Amino acid sequence: MSDSGGRSVLEDKAFAFAVRIVRLHRFLLQKHTPHALASQILRSGTSIGANVTEAQDAQSRNDFIAKLSIALKEARESLYWIRLLIQTDYLNDNETTVTTLMDENEQLIKLLVSILKTTKETK
Repeated sequence: MSDSGGRSVLEDKAFAFAVRIVRLHRFLLQKHTPHALASQILRSGTSIGANVTEAQDAQSRNDFIAKLSIALKEARESLYWIRLLIQTDYLNDNETTVTTLMDENEQLIKLLVSILKTTKETK
């Protein structure tokens, strides 16, 4: 699952998602979104990639599973915050950027679930 640069597809997708989350955070602050909400999505959305990156150098299979499990929890939490921001009218789910962000978030969740399932099955 690695590209020619040595990074995994998951790592690249998680990093791209984190970049979009940082930009979303900036946008939310400009819209005077409550700081607590903007900070929550920033924390969870960037944590996914950080944990995926840490998993690449895991000391054991269990460590790898633990790091990716944290990334999965953060991905699910990010989806929660995006949905909350939509429902409270800080984001518009009719905008392409928001629907794309949600789609990328759901893709990360599916990819993490698949990798974790496969890793656990091959013990």
